[in-house]
Amino acid sequence: MAEAERIIGTPDSAGADETAAPDDGTATPDGTAAPEERPRGRRRIVALFVVAVLAYLLDLGSKMLVVAKLEGHEPIRLIGDVLRLDAIRNPGAAFGMGEAFTIIFTCIAAAVIVVIIRLARKLYSLPWAIALGLLLGGALGNLTDRIFRSPGVFEGAVVDFIAPAHFAVFNLADSAIVCGGILIVLLSFRGLDPDGTIHKD
Repeated sequence: MAEAERIIGTPDSAGADETAAPDDGTATPDGTAAPEERPRGRRRIVALFVVAVLAYLLDLGSKMLVVAKLEGHEPIRLIGDVLRLDAIRNPGAAFGMGEAFTIIFTCIAAAVIVVIIRLARKLYSLPWAIALGLLLGGALGNLTDRIFRSPGVFEGAVVDFIAPAHFAVFNLADSAIVCGGILIVLLSFRGLDPDGTIHKD
């Protein structure tokens, strides 16, 4: 009898089902996300890591090419005196700032990577996925230099090579970090949160 009631449902449970809120596909009766909701979150996470990997590989490849072909040679003028390619080693932060705090910047980069990876679990916004992917890829790119390049582990100098006139020399990782940061500021002004919700102050 108990098994039959479990299968067909008792009158009380049927009434409860009729009065329950309609299922909009966002949650199951136990309060967890519906199956179709989870793939959407996974797609955003995949987008984040795809952007991060692309940014990282572009930065890594460009630095390897610069070290092999440009370091120790005359700068290459791309647009007269406006834009050059000039290989330098930067022990400081982005754009050559804070050369005396290499280890501190290394720790900050590592902490940023950990925070982004933890935040990815609650990510349901594609723009946020792109922004965080740019930050993650850029941070990983410069952190790789900090760890593996001379003068030593966690004190390595970052390879910079993009040299605009009247501006600091930087690399593709710096560019990814700046673009990701700008995108995050714009998303915040629009009131879009990483979980996909929109709020208005």
